[in-house]
Amino acid sequence: MSTNSPSSGTPAVEPVIGLIGGSGLYDIDGLEDKEWRTVETPWGMPSDQLLFGRLAGVRCVFLPRHGRGHPIPPSRLNYRANIDALKRSGVTDIVSLSAVGSLKEELPPGHFVIIDQFIDRSFAREKSFFDTGCVAHVSMADPLCPRIGDTLEDKARGLGLDVTRGGTYLVMEGPQFSTRAESNLYRSWGCSVVGMTNMPEAKLAREAEICYATVAMVTDYDCWHPDHDSVTVDAVVKVMQSNADRARALVSSVIPALGQPRGLCRAGCDRALEHALITAPDRRDPALLAKLDAVAGRVLKRA
Repeated sequence: MSTNSPSSGTPAVEPVIGLIGGSGLYDIDGLEDKEWRTVETPWGMPSDQLLFGRLAGVRCVFLPRHGRGHPIPPSRLNYRANIDALKRSGVTDIVSLSAVGSLKEELPPGHFVIIDQFIDRSFAREKSFFDTGCVAHVSMADPLCPRIGDTLEDKARGLGLDVTRGGTYLVMEGPQFSTRAESNLYRSWGCSVVGMTNMPEAKLAREAEICYATVAMVTDYDCWHPDHDSVTVDAVVKVMQSNADRARALVSSVIPALGQPRGLCRAGCDRALEHALITAPDRRDPALLAKLDAVAGRVLKRA
């Protein structure tokens, strides 16, 4: 939501913070005025109802990525519906929490990584809101919002969490874990962590002009590490539960900081569609435009 400062005319944003909870995070502690609501989208239904509330006076919207109780696997997530539902709910900033495997010795289980890059190796997912009848190309050179990343790093260090700023998240299709050859290949590419869920989530957030950042929570060393057993669900869940407690503390610290009124995003996340639409207005498909009302309404209204 944007307003104009009467004194300066500078656009001001009153943030609404979206939280996407990964494995082990199915709600957020401390929310006031909590209400689970069904949010319908033109892309189908999101993973679950959305939890609306306030934390320290800041409006928040929480979505459990896999649904409460984790019934939906990574490849079956309706990523477009998830992001559209958050956009439709007024969300301006997303903090995405994701369980991952580590590809580096210095990132042990229990460590948090504030990601700054992705390599997308998923292949069975719808990756764009745009299609035949309305084509758009957004920049993904820097896929994470540095402003949110700065805040996450500051608050994580303030809480004494083991955190690294910067790293590349390799997104694999899943649901199986990596082979040893794959794990070593990703390491040779310089990747920091491997997971299954943050693409196309980050791409769709960019198309929806929502500032987006990822906190990758390490649960294991994947299968490359010579001194560790192959990845098992039991081992992952044990670390995941302790990570979830730390993630809740981080969220409680970050939301009041992110919720302060601000100007436009310095990285331009909130203006990603400004010059992205390439289809001529008279060649655009009205049915697709109707589906894009929340995601691209800001630019389509000007056409």
